[in-house]
Amino acid sequence: MKGTVSICCLLALLLLQATAEVEEFDPVLRDRSHIDETLRLATEEKATDYAAAIQKLRKVYHTSIKPMEQAYKYNELRQHEISAYPGRTLGDSATDGEITSKPMVLFLGPWSVGKSSMINYLLGLHDSPYQLYTGAEPTTSEFTVIMHGEKIRSVEGIVMAADSSRSFSPLEKFGQNFLEKLIGIEMPHKMLERVTFVDTPGIIENRKQQERGYPFNDVCQWFIDRADLIFVVFDPTKLDVGLELEMLFRQLKGRESQIRIILNKADNLATQDLMRVYGALFWSLAPLINVTEPPRVYVSSFWPYDYAPDTSRELFKREEISLLEDLNQVIENRMENKIAFIRQHAIRVRIHALLVDRYVQTFKEKMSFFSDPELVFQEIVDDPDKFYIFKSILAKTNVSKFDLPNRDAYRDFFGINPIANFKPLTSQCSYIGGCLLEKIEKAITNELPALLSSINSGKQPGLSSCEVTGCGEKPKNRYRKN
Repeated sequence: MKGTVSICCLLALLLLQATAEVEEFDPVLRDRSHIDETLRLATEEKATDYAAAIQKLRKVYHTSIKPMEQAYKYNELRQHEISAYPGRTLGDSATDGEITSKPMVLFLGPWSVGKSSMINYLLGLHDSPYQLYTGAEPTTSEFTVIMHGEKIRSVEGIVMAADSSRSFSPLEKFGQNFLEKLIGIEMPHKMLERVTFVDTPGIIENRKQQERGYPFNDVCQWFIDRADLIFVVFDPTKLDVGLELEMLFRQLKGRESQIRIILNKADNLATQDLMRVYGALFWSLAPLINVTEPPRVYVSSFWPYDYAPDTSRELFKREEISLLEDLNQVIENRMENKIAFIRQHAIRVRIHALLVDRYVQTFKEKMSFFSDPELVFQEIVDDPDKFYIFKSILAKTNVSKFDLPNRDAYRDFFGINPIANFKPLTSQCSYIGGCLLEKIEKAITNELPALLSSINSGKQPGLSSCEVTGCGEKPKNRYRKN
């Protein structure tokens, strides 16, 4: 009897101790005021100036670049960058797809590393009915686009792809299975007026890509091509690099200036262990990032609760503010980035038109009365170097060899577009509209640089966010194009 009483007393004491510990563990929410200060969310933007610049950019695109795109079917060679909507003109709507879209911030990384929690923290969605679902298990199975809207609502992927006023119409090419895994969330939020967040499914190394039901890597590449800033998030306990993560970094090649590595949940480790994990992270990623200057790595804990006790909270706070400064650079320079992006696109369209024109000229030169047109052109397409197709472009137009498309791409291009469908560039002129080549070259050399100069000259130097918040570091602007 005494033994039973002793056991009951012990159990009661353990229960009281557990209850006391639960009461003591009342997580303290972190102060978020520095987010608004660093991103200047309380500052009103000059919407009229931005809208006027966008209107000028759209006019240049529609009058000088798009006619060349359509004449030489550029969108069938490179199905990205600028979405073309047939039948629309400059005044058809207030927006023009990707030209008027907001800067996009893309979150990539393994499962359960804190991508969704980071978005919830940045937007202040903790304990709200529309926060992104998080958990220790793989929770995000969809591509989630968080964007600004007049009211809180979710938008199905099929609706997003069908709406030509958005920039997601090209996603239809990935099939209905993918559109079922695409979801949009609209909400009225100051930050979302200036930027769009994209949360992606976590990388699971023990699952083949084909089991997702849609081309996961191709979809990731579509978003990577359009992202202004790419956060690759890691957990200190998930630093292994498998095949799918290796493929992801292969897709990021050429976009190193947009990549930011985030070592999240850093307050779970002691300082000494954190240093070891930091070194292990670089050791794992070194073979995948073959650049002279490594990407910036941010070490902190991005979630709404306060940092764990006895950790480097001051370091984590400075790292967080530094990351916010990086994000603010993207927001402030979005107009310059769009102009530079359109100019780069125009250069590619011009090169494509020059190559097609050279194919047409070579075909006409090699044709004789007794020649078989199909055999002649097949010989040209199979071995363009024999006829100096690409070398002649480099010699005559001062085009960089690094900007030339893949030769094999034109074999596929002319497989669906007969050479007879194209006219020489000298025939692409009209009395009223002028020549297409002259118009696109004028846009590249004069109009777009002049628009960029007018944007830069209109900027007034202001107080940096680091001076306001005391972060002590202002990151280099990696986005401004010269």
